[in-house]
Amino acid sequence: MYEPNVVGDWQEYEDFAGLRVRVHRLERTEPPRGRDDAAAGLTYFGLRVTFENRGTRPYGVQLEDGQIDVRVGPDGEGAFIDWRNSQFIEGFDVHPLRRATAVLCAAAPETALTHVDVQVQPRVDEEWADRRLWTGGVGITETQPAATAASAGAASLAHELAAFLRDQAEPGGA
Repeated sequence: MYEPNVVGDWQEYEDFAGLRVRVHRLERTEPPRGRDDAAAGLTYFGLRVTFENRGTRPYGVQLEDGQIDVRVGPDGEGAFIDWRNSQFIEGFDVHPLRRATAVLCAAAPETALTHVDVQVQPRVDEEWADRRLWTGGVGITETQPAATAASAGAASLAHELAAFLRDQAEPGGA
């Protein structure tokens, strides 16, 4: 069964030795070049997608519009992606022991930000890499202790995922 990553987790690409990716820094933000009129009444948030090369050869990475999908809320509705304020990775050679980061600005209704799913499908060396999915929520930090995560709301998807993963890791877990 395919399981989503929690925001902040690294994910290795088997077809590209040493290349890994993560979605992180999911937080409220204001767009650097001003709000888009189409986002009126929505809350802006940002996230980063980082590629790291721990291999021995460089990889050409491309992550542009249409290769990132952001869904919010319990029904998985599409977030407004502010392409003008986002920074993508456009054919960058990620050499060994180096990183490249895309910064995405998006907006959605305030109430939907506790459930955020981010799907990424980059092109690496002109080949489509596998899609990867991360899940989290705005306002839930990547490294907060379990007690603080629980206080953020038992209904939060990040809390549910953390509890599920903890149960699976414990002896006798389902």
